[in-house]
Amino acid sequence: MTTFPALFVSHGSPDTVIADTDAAAWLRRMAADLPRPRAIVVASAHFEVSGGVAVSADPEPETIHDFGGFAPELYAMQYPAPGEPELARRIAGDLQAAGFPARAVDRRGFDHGVWVPLKLAYPDADIPVVSVSVDPRQGPEHHFRLGQALAGLGSEGVLVIGSGSFTHNLGEAFKALRTGRRSIDVPGWVQDFTGWMNDRLAANDLDALLDYRRRAPFAVENHPTDEHLLPLFVAMGAAGESGKARLVHDSAEFGVLAMTMWRFDPAGDAAAA
Repeated sequence: MTTFPALFVSHGSPDTVIADTDAAAWLRRMAADLPRPRAIVVASAHFEVSGGVAVSADPEPETIHDFGGFAPELYAMQYPAPGEPELARRIAGDLQAAGFPARAVDRRGFDHGVWVPLKLAYPDADIPVVSVSVDPRQGPEHHFRLGQALAGLGSEGVLVIGSGSFTHNLGEAFKALRTGRRSIDVPGWVQDFTGWMNDRLAANDLDALLDYRRRAPFAVENHPTDEHLLPLFVAMGAAGESGKARLVHDSAEFGVLAMTMWRFDPAGDAAAA
Protein backbone atom coordinates (compact mmCIF):
# COMPACT_ATOMS: atom_id res chain seq x y z
CA MET A 1 0.00 0.00 0.00
CA THR A 2 1.21 3.52 -0.82
CA THR A 3 2.33 5.55 2.16
CA PHE A 4 0.50 8.85 2.14
CA PRO A 5 2.24 12.14 2.74
CA ALA A 6 0.94 14.59 5.31
CA LEU A 7 -0.24 17.99 4.13
CA PHE A 8 -0.47 21.45 5.59
CA VAL A 9 -3.13 23.57 3.92
CA SER A 10 -4.00 27.20 4.50
CA HIS A 11 -7.80 27.20 4.40
CA GLY A 12 -8.17 30.99 4.34
CA SER A 13 -11.48 32.72 4.94
CA PRO A 14 -14.66 30.63 4.73
CA ASP A 15 -15.49 31.98 1.28
CA THR A 16 -12.39 30.27 -0.14
CA VAL A 17 -14.83 27.50 -1.02
CA ILE A 18 -16.58 29.78 -3.55
CA ALA A 19 -13.67 32.05 -4.43
CA ASP A 20 -11.86 32.30 -7.75
CA THR A 21 -8.36 32.33 -6.26
CA ASP A 22 -5.09 30.54 -6.86
CA ALA A 23 -5.37 28.82 -3.48
CA ALA A 24 -8.89 27.54 -4.19
CA ALA A 25 -7.74 26.28 -7.58
CA TRP A 26 -4.87 24.39 -5.97
CA LEU A 27 -7.18 22.80 -3.41
CA ARG A 28 -9.47 21.66 -6.23
CA ARG A 29 -6.47 19.92 -7.84
CA MET A 30 -5.02 18.54 -4.63
CA ALA A 31 -6.60 15.07 -4.78
CA ALA A 32 -5.34 14.49 -8.33
CA ASP A 33 -1.78 14.14 -7.01
CA LEU A 34 -2.72 11.51 -4.45
CA PRO A 35 -4.18 8.01 -4.41
CA ARG A 36 -7.66 7.83 -2.95
CA PRO A 37 -7.34 7.68 0.86
CA ARG A 38 -9.45 5.27 2.87
CA ALA A 39 -9.93 8.00 5.49
CA ILE A 40 -8.82 11.57 6.19
CA VAL A 41 -7.66 12.92 9.55
CA VAL A 42 -7.68 16.72 9.91
CA ALA A 43 -6.04 18.71 12.69
CA SER A 44 -7.97 21.98 12.43
CA ALA A 45 -7.03 25.35 13.91
CA HIS A 46 -10.73 25.82 14.70
CA PHE A 47 -10.98 22.73 16.88
CA GLU A 48 -9.39 24.13 20.04
CA VAL A 49 -9.24 22.08 23.25
CA SER A 50 -7.05 23.01 26.21
CA GLY A 51 -5.47 20.41 28.46
CA GLY A 52 -5.81 17.42 26.19
CA VAL A 53 -6.59 16.17 22.71
CA ALA A 54 -10.10 15.50 21.44
CA VAL A 55 -10.79 13.22 18.48
CA SER A 56 -14.17 13.38 16.77
CA ALA A 57 -16.01 10.07 16.86
CA ASP A 58 -19.39 10.97 15.38
CA PRO A 59 -20.58 8.53 12.72
CA GLU A 60 -22.45 11.36 10.93
CA PRO A 61 -20.77 14.68 11.78
CA GLU A 62 -22.70 17.88 11.17
CA THR A 63 -21.37 20.79 9.11
CA ILE A 64 -20.56 23.71 11.42
CA HIS A 65 -20.93 27.25 10.06
CA ASP A 66 -18.59 28.84 12.59
CA PHE A 67 -18.37 32.30 11.05
CA GLY A 68 -20.45 35.40 10.45
CA GLY A 69 -20.93 38.09 7.82
CA PHE A 70 -20.37 36.00 4.72
CA ALA A 71 -22.51 35.19 1.68
CA PRO A 72 -25.80 33.39 2.49
CA GLU A 73 -24.87 30.49 0.22
CA LEU A 74 -22.05 29.54 2.58
CA TYR A 75 -24.51 28.91 5.41
CA ALA A 76 -26.49 26.53 3.20
CA MET A 77 -23.46 24.45 2.33
CA GLN A 78 -23.10 20.99 3.80
CA TYR A 79 -20.25 18.50 3.80
CA PRO A 80 -21.96 15.19 4.60
CA ALA A 81 -18.86 12.98 4.75
CA PRO A 82 -19.17 10.13 7.26
CA GLY A 83 -17.08 9.90 10.38
CA GLU A 84 -15.23 6.76 11.42
CA PRO A 85 -15.70 6.12 15.15
CA GLU A 86 -13.45 3.07 15.21
CA LEU A 87 -10.54 5.02 13.72
CA ALA A 88 -11.21 7.90 16.12
CA ARG A 89 -11.04 5.60 19.13
CA ARG A 90 -7.87 3.99 17.80
CA ILE A 91 -6.24 7.43 17.34
CA ALA A 92 -7.25 8.45 20.86
CA GLY A 93 -5.65 5.24 22.16
CA ASP A 94 -2.45 5.85 20.20
CA LEU A 95 -2.25 9.37 21.57
CA GLN A 96 -2.76 8.11 25.11
CA ALA A 97 0.04 5.60 24.59
CA ALA A 98 2.26 8.49 23.50
CA GLY A 99 1.53 10.37 26.72
CA PHE A 100 -1.27 12.69 25.62
CA PRO A 101 -4.49 12.99 27.65
CA ALA A 102 -6.68 12.13 24.68
CA ARG A 103 -10.29 11.09 24.29
CA ALA A 104 -12.76 10.32 21.54
CA VAL A 105 -15.70 12.76 21.65
CA ASP A 106 -19.22 12.76 20.27
CA ARG A 107 -21.23 15.66 18.84
CA ARG A 108 -18.25 17.31 17.19
CA GLY A 109 -18.95 18.29 13.60
CA PHE A 110 -16.79 19.67 10.80
CA ASP A 111 -15.69 23.26 11.42
CA HIS A 112 -14.77 25.33 8.37
CA GLY A 113 -11.10 24.45 8.81
CA VAL A 114 -12.18 20.91 7.92
CA TRP A 115 -14.98 21.25 5.41
CA VAL A 116 -13.82 24.24 3.34
CA PRO A 117 -10.63 22.60 1.98
CA LEU A 118 -12.22 19.15 1.78
CA LYS A 119 -15.24 20.42 -0.15
CA LEU A 120 -12.81 21.71 -2.76
CA ALA A 121 -10.49 18.70 -2.78
CA TYR A 122 -13.03 15.88 -2.25
CA PRO A 123 -16.41 17.36 -3.25
CA ASP A 124 -18.22 14.01 -3.25
CA ALA A 125 -17.83 13.84 0.56
CA ASP A 126 -17.60 10.05 0.38
CA ILE A 127 -14.38 9.51 2.36
CA PRO A 128 -14.62 9.15 6.17
CA VAL A 129 -13.20 12.12 8.07
CA VAL A 130 -11.95 12.37 11.66
CA SER A 131 -11.01 15.68 13.32
CA VAL A 132 -8.22 16.12 15.86
CA SER A 133 -7.99 19.16 18.12
CA VAL A 134 -5.14 21.57 18.69
CA ASP A 135 -4.29 23.03 22.09
CA PRO A 136 -3.91 26.83 22.05
CA ARG A 137 -1.98 26.70 25.32
CA GLN A 138 0.68 24.43 23.87
CA GLY A 139 3.31 25.29 21.31
CA PRO A 140 4.96 23.79 18.23
CA GLU A 141 6.85 21.01 20.03
CA HIS A 142 3.64 19.62 21.57
CA HIS A 143 1.95 19.58 18.18
CA PHE A 144 4.96 18.07 16.42
CA ARG A 145 4.90 15.21 18.94
CA LEU A 146 1.16 14.88 18.39
CA GLY A 147 1.82 14.49 14.68
CA GLN A 148 4.50 11.89 15.40
CA ALA A 149 1.88 9.84 17.25
CA LEU A 150 -0.17 9.85 14.02
CA ALA A 151 2.76 8.92 11.78
CA GLY A 152 1.70 5.31 11.23
CA LEU A 153 -1.59 6.32 9.63
CA GLY A 154 -0.01 7.22 6.31
CA SER A 155 1.07 3.63 5.69
CA GLU A 156 -2.52 2.52 6.31
CA GLY A 157 -4.03 4.63 3.56
CA VAL A 158 -5.00 7.54 5.80
CA LEU A 159 -4.29 11.11 4.70
CA VAL A 160 -3.30 13.42 7.57
CA ILE A 161 -3.95 17.13 6.97
CA GLY A 162 -3.07 20.09 9.15
CA SER A 163 -5.52 22.89 8.30
CA GLY A 164 -4.67 26.40 9.42
CA SER A 165 -3.05 29.49 7.94
CA PHE A 166 0.59 30.25 7.17
CA THR A 167 -0.04 33.79 8.45
CA HIS A 168 -3.06 34.88 10.45
CA ASN A 169 -3.30 38.48 11.61
CA LEU A 170 -7.06 38.92 11.51
CA GLY A 171 -6.98 42.58 12.50
CA GLU A 172 -4.90 43.43 9.44
CA ALA A 173 -6.88 41.03 7.25
CA PHE A 174 -10.20 42.68 8.19
CA LYS A 175 -8.81 46.07 7.18
CA ALA A 176 -8.08 44.67 3.73
CA LEU A 177 -11.36 42.76 3.62
CA ARG A 178 -13.31 45.99 4.07
CA THR A 179 -11.74 47.36 0.89
CA GLY A 180 -13.25 44.47 -1.07
CA ARG A 181 -9.91 43.79 -2.74
CA ARG A 182 -8.53 40.29 -2.34
CA SER A 183 -5.39 40.88 -4.40
CA ILE A 184 -3.24 43.60 -2.88
CA ASP A 185 0.47 44.00 -2.27
CA VAL A 186 2.01 41.76 0.39
CA PRO A 187 3.70 43.92 3.05
CA GLY A 188 7.36 43.39 3.88
CA TRP A 189 6.68 42.06 7.37
CA VAL A 190 4.62 39.23 5.85
CA GLN A 191 7.20 38.52 3.15
CA ASP A 192 10.01 38.39 5.70
CA PHE A 193 8.14 35.91 7.89
CA THR A 194 6.96 33.62 5.10
CA GLY A 195 10.39 33.68 3.46
CA TRP A 196 12.05 32.62 6.71
CA MET A 197 9.49 29.87 7.33
CA ASN A 198 9.75 28.53 3.78
CA ASP A 199 13.53 28.49 3.94
CA ARG A 200 13.58 26.69 7.29
CA LEU A 201 11.01 24.14 6.11
CA ALA A 202 12.96 23.42 2.93
CA ALA A 203 16.11 22.95 5.02
CA ASN A 204 14.30 20.68 7.51
CA ASP A 205 15.58 22.95 10.28
CA LEU A 206 13.39 21.51 12.98
CA ASP A 207 15.10 23.29 15.88
CA ALA A 208 14.53 26.70 14.31
CA LEU A 209 10.94 25.93 13.34
CA LEU A 210 9.98 24.72 16.80
CA ASP A 211 11.41 28.00 18.12
CA TYR A 212 9.86 30.09 15.33
CA ARG A 213 8.14 32.48 17.69
CA ARG A 214 11.51 33.71 18.98
CA ARG A 215 13.63 33.30 15.85
CA ALA A 216 11.40 34.15 12.88
CA PRO A 217 11.14 37.80 11.80
CA PHE A 218 7.78 39.38 12.65
CA ALA A 219 6.47 36.12 14.11
CA VAL A 220 4.08 37.78 16.55
CA GLU A 221 2.88 40.28 13.96
CA ASN A 222 1.93 37.43 11.62
CA HIS A 223 0.52 35.22 14.38
CA PRO A 224 -0.71 37.30 17.34
CA THR A 225 -1.90 33.91 18.57
CA ASP A 226 -0.50 30.83 16.93
CA GLU A 227 -3.38 28.35 16.80
CA HIS A 228 -3.50 28.70 12.99
CA LEU A 229 0.15 27.67 12.61
CA LEU A 230 0.00 24.74 15.03
CA PRO A 231 -1.53 22.36 12.42
CA LEU A 232 1.66 22.82 10.38
CA PHE A 233 3.63 21.10 13.13
CA VAL A 234 1.11 18.26 13.30
CA ALA A 235 1.61 17.64 9.58
CA MET A 236 5.39 17.81 9.96
CA GLY A 237 5.35 15.29 12.79
CA ALA A 238 3.06 12.93 10.90
CA ALA A 239 5.79 12.50 8.27
CA GLY A 240 8.42 11.66 10.90
CA GLU A 241 11.61 13.47 11.91
CA SER A 242 13.27 12.62 8.60
CA GLY A 243 10.26 13.63 6.53
CA LYS A 244 10.96 15.63 3.38
CA ALA A 245 9.15 18.93 2.96
CA ARG A 246 8.01 20.24 -0.40
CA LEU A 247 6.34 23.58 -1.09
CA VAL A 248 3.28 22.86 -3.22
CA HIS A 249 1.49 26.22 -3.30
CA ASP A 250 2.34 29.80 -2.39
CA SER A 251 -0.03 32.74 -2.76
CA ALA A 252 -1.51 35.48 -0.60
CA GLU A 253 -4.92 37.04 -0.13
CA PHE A 254 -5.82 40.43 1.32
CA GLY A 255 -2.09 41.08 1.43
CA VAL A 256 -1.57 39.57 4.87
CA LEU A 257 -3.07 36.07 4.60
CA ALA A 258 -0.41 33.75 3.21
CA MET A 259 -2.15 30.76 1.60
CA THR A 260 1.02 28.67 1.58
CA MET A 261 0.68 24.87 1.39
CA TRP A 262 3.33 22.26 2.19
CA ARG A 263 3.58 18.51 1.59
CA PHE A 264 5.57 16.27 3.95
CA ASP A 265 6.66 12.87 2.66
CA PRO A 266 8.14 10.16 4.88
CA ALA A 267 11.84 9.91 4.04
CA GLY A 268 11.57 6.58 2.22
CA ASP A 269 8.82 7.87 -0.05
CA ALA A 270 10.24 11.28 -0.91
CA ALA A 271 11.99 10.11 -4.05
CA ALA A 272 8.79 8.66 -5.45
CA ALA A 273 6.64 11.69 -4.58
